[in-house]
Order: sequence, then structure tokens, then C-alpha cells
Amino acid sequence: MNQKLSDHRKIHSAIAIVSIALFAFLIWFIYGKTPADSEGIGWVPLLPYFNAFMNFCTTVFLVSGYLAIKNGLKDRHKKLMISAMVSSAIFLISYLLYHHYHGDSKYIGVGLIRIVYFAILITHILLSMVQVPLILITFYHAVKGNFVTHRKWAVWTFPIWLYVSVTGVAIFFFLKA
Repeated sequence: MNQKLSDHRKIHSAIAIVSIALFAFLIWFIYGKTPADSEGIGWVPLLPYFNAFMNFCTTVFLVSGYLAIKNGLKDRHKKLMISAMVSSAIFLISYLLYHHYHGDSKYIGVGLIRIVYFAILITHILLSMVQVPLILITFYHAVKGNFVTHRKWAVWTFPIWLYVSVTGVAIFFFLKA
């Protein structure tokens, strides 16, 4: 087997293992552990607004990065995609903080809107599970200069990442409206 292919498979496998461990942790963190006491911590209720803002920023970075690469602006594309990764990472940290203190958020809507909400939420959750390893693998190939492979992964990564970012904002509005 080609050594380069073997190295890529090892990295892909490591990313898959880390991603699975992360999602197992998130499921326990959100649904399994008792939330911490947030009494007197005034910024906790503001975190969903910040999270929605970070998802919005990610969306803007992703679309701008896509447009940059379509126009041949490789350096701009690189900076925008790194910005999308950073805003997603900041979102995740803030999301964990919120769920550490608040726990699971309950949706109280009824009727058809409830069905729409849960359809969006379920696809958002499932695709976010796929999104993390896709982002890491796509980023890995970009860093390694494997741009043909990077593009092949990006064709799948971009729409999923964009969908998760946009639906993250939509979920915020469902919960807060």
C-alpha cells in the first residue's frame, strides 16, 4: 500500500475516533449530567444569543470563503475558512458552557411548528455529528497541500457545515421566539 495513502487512513481513523469520543461526551454532557448551579451568574442566559451569533459568523465566513475560492482568491479563502473553524470552535466552547449551567433546552411549541422544529433539530444534530470529522479531514488535506483531495472532501463538508450553521441560528429563533 502506498505510504501516503496509509498515512491518510491513519489520520482519518484518528479523526473518526476523536469525533466519536467527542459526541459520546456531548450526549452525556447535555442529557446525562446534572446542570451546575448558575445562581448569580448573569451571563449564562446570554449564551444562546452569543451561540446564535457565532453560528451566524460561521455562515458568513463559509459563504465568503466559498465565493473567494470560486473567484481564485486562495489566500482570502484560507483566511475565511480558518475564521469559520475558529468561530465554530468558539461556538462549541460557549455551547458547552451554556449546557454546563443550563442543561437541555426544552421546546414548548405545539402543532405543525413543533414537527418542523424537531425535523430541523434532528437533521441539525445528525449532520453536526458528520460535520466535525468532515471539517477536520478537509482541513488536514488543505494543510498537507493535497488540494485535489481537499476539494473532494470540501464538496461534502461545505454544504453540511453551512446547513448546521444556518439551522443553529434557526433553532435559536425557534427556542426564543
